[in-house]
Amino acid sequence: MAHLDEDDPACAVAHGEARAETGDRTLVAVFASPVADHLLRYGADMGFRGILVEPDPDRAAALHRPGVEVVTRPPAGLDGGTDVVVTDHHRAELGTVLRDVLAQQVRWIGVMGNPRHPGPHVAALTELGVPAEEIARVHRPVGLNIGSRTPPEIAIATLAGLLADRNDRPGGFIF
Repeated sequence: MAHLDEDDPACAVAHGEARAETGDRTLVAVFASPVADHLLRYGADMGFRGILVEPDPDRAAALHRPGVEVVTRPPAGLDGGTDVVVTDHHRAELGTVLRDVLAQQVRWIGVMGNPRHPGPHVAALTELGVPAEEIARVHRPVGLNIGSRTPPEIAIATLAGLLADRNDRPGGFIF
């Protein structure tokens, strides 16, 4: 089956004639939540290896997804292929989990939350002695501004934002 632009690898992928190269990508969802569930589900479809960081074993058990590694603290060895998304900024463990993630060379770190309110991660990290330049590595808000409200919509906006960032694109419909 011929397609319109035989020199465009994206076109070949869209037509099922080739497979997209995703590289070595890891998505770490922090804290079991409905958004984390959708992030890990949709992230797997996008070629991410999924990890759920959930310090509370009971909460972790409630979010069981095949193929997703579940850990109680950020694993060692996270690298430049890793994106980390904190899905609940109200948890007491927020500062310590972020401090442990910031100690590694992950590609991207974000905390979900309303941009009209101060990010609680800043105070939590400052209290733990994390330098301001490290705290500045944490993005907030996350995802594309598409007006998402439900967990699946938030997950899609977040993953689209990560994809745009990985591809050095601004996101949205400006080309």
